[in-house]
Amino acid sequence: MNDCSARIILQARDIVPIVKRLRREKKRIVLTQGSFDLVHIGHARYCDKAREYGDVLIVGVDSDAKVRQRKGSNRPIVPEDERMEMLTHLRSVDYVVLKEAGGERFGLIKLIKPDVLVATAQTYDEKTIKNLEKFCGKVVVLDPMATTSTTAKIRLMQINTARKIEDRMRTKLIKSIEEVLEELRNN
Repeated sequence: MNDCSARIILQARDIVPIVKRLRREKKRIVLTQGSFDLVHIGHARYCDKAREYGDVLIVGVDSDAKVRQRKGSNRPIVPEDERMEMLTHLRSVDYVVLKEAGGERFGLIKLIKPDVLVATAQTYDEKTIKNLEKFCGKVVVLDPMATTSTTAKIRLMQINTARKIEDRMRTKLIKSIEEVLEELRNN
């Protein structure tokens, strides 16, 4: 791993002493969470915008098992260790915390009690946001920061791959039929 490894927290409870230190330093803590599979420009913009709400940005990253539970057995595309390290390379991200499957609902939010929780409109409904405000100073809902999502990008790759396979199969099938017809003509 790179020199950013000190900013990667594999056990959520290990963020607690860091949060305590940041609070003593009067830092405004922002938390956001997600899968961050196939990190793209929308993720970078989202983290940059989230960081504007405070002094320190902590990003909760869903474990591979948690992503599979939410998005299916073919996800994530990028393993958790790479997703976490990739996020440490974004200048707006201060700490990355792994979120394991089967943890308490809102466990990281309750643990950190951020001054600001940043989420997307698809993440929480209004009732849930009101509930989360018990654990956060403020909940900020951001619009998507890119015209496409990771899921849409994966779907496009799948469609393009299927088209290539179809084209190759069609070409080979036509060639095979032509060869068989030629054999029949010659016999």
